[in-house]
Amino acid sequence: MLEIFCAPSRYVQGRDATAALGEQLAHLQISGPVLLLASQRTADQLSTLWEQALTDFVYVTYIFGGECTQAEINAGVEAGRAAGVTAVIGAGGGKALDTSRAVAAQLQVPAINCPTLASSDAPCSALSVVYNEDGSVDRYQFYPTNPVLVLVDTTLVARAPRRYLVSGMGDALATWYEARTVIEAHGVNQVGGAPTLTAGALARLCRDTLFADGLDAARSVDARSVTPALERVVEANTLLSGLGFESGGLAIAHSVHNGLTVLPPTHAYLHGEKVAFGLLVQLVVEGREASEITEVINFCRKVGLPTRLSDLGLADLDAKSITAIAERTVQPGETAHHEPFEVTTTMIADGIRAADEWARAVAVRI
Repeated sequence: MLEIFCAPSRYVQGRDATAALGEQLAHLQISGPVLLLASQRTADQLSTLWEQALTDFVYVTYIFGGECTQAEINAGVEAGRAAGVTAVIGAGGGKALDTSRAVAAQLQVPAINCPTLASSDAPCSALSVVYNEDGSVDRYQFYPTNPVLVLVDTTLVARAPRRYLVSGMGDALATWYEARTVIEAHGVNQVGGAPTLTAGALARLCRDTLFADGLDAARSVDARSVTPALERVVEANTLLSGLGFESGGLAIAHSVHNGLTVLPPTHAYLHGEKVAFGLLVQLVVEGREASEITEVINFCRKVGLPTRLSDLGLADLDAKSITAIAERTVQPGETAHHEPFEVTTTMIADGIRAADEWARAVAVRI
């Protein structure tokens, strides 16, 4: 099996980076017109900055409805086609960026991602998570290329609520543990190849950066301040995790996230919050060392990530509901099957119960 590593063409991060958007587009020889896809809130927040940064560009704005569904993608494609755009710029959170990449792929034009949050590792990837209208996960949609530009304005990240940065840490935290599993299983990553040494090293650096700087970065956001710790964690959440998950691979943690989405109470929780609990399930199912599981639980508790079902609105979950999560987790094609052993519904259901209890026990000892 060939080793495959993929990445965006260009990554730009820093304070007030939005001001450099036009300069970066010109560097990539993108002349416009371009489609700006963003929620109404993001468009209102950034309209003046866009006007200043894109003085040499014709652009049209498409208001994103909030969920990456096929209907939303189709509407964005219609808007882009009507305007004859030569590139699509997604701005906002993970679902807006997932939608913008899907629109760009369907229009066969370059994708540019400008996250205003560091809430997931979506911005650098060549895939989107597409949801059903009821909020459950429909599918992963893959593209032949990664975004040509990812531009992260850490001034905007610092102004967002702490919860979004912390959710990004949950998504990023799983990166090393899932990549490790794929490496140990001699399995395939998200682009159909074996993980490279580079992917594994980046995934581990992602985890180490979170452990070293996660709490300080969260405190920086509380203070609405751009600090070195925040810059490092934004890079971990966005670039290191993005490269690490895609070229390193996914396992049980992200499949449990998808399983959790079948229960409506979880729709109020962010992607990384659900992935964090999924990671605990993965570590339990894999039979990892107790010290490692406890280390992960303590980190999650320190920065404010969920560690129990009750933290995801699922207190007193009955056996039928747990089975429903587990069945969705192990559907054919899910990354749970990247483990080096057969993964079953019963195994995941037991892992959910055990992870929940383990986190309860750790909470008692703190």
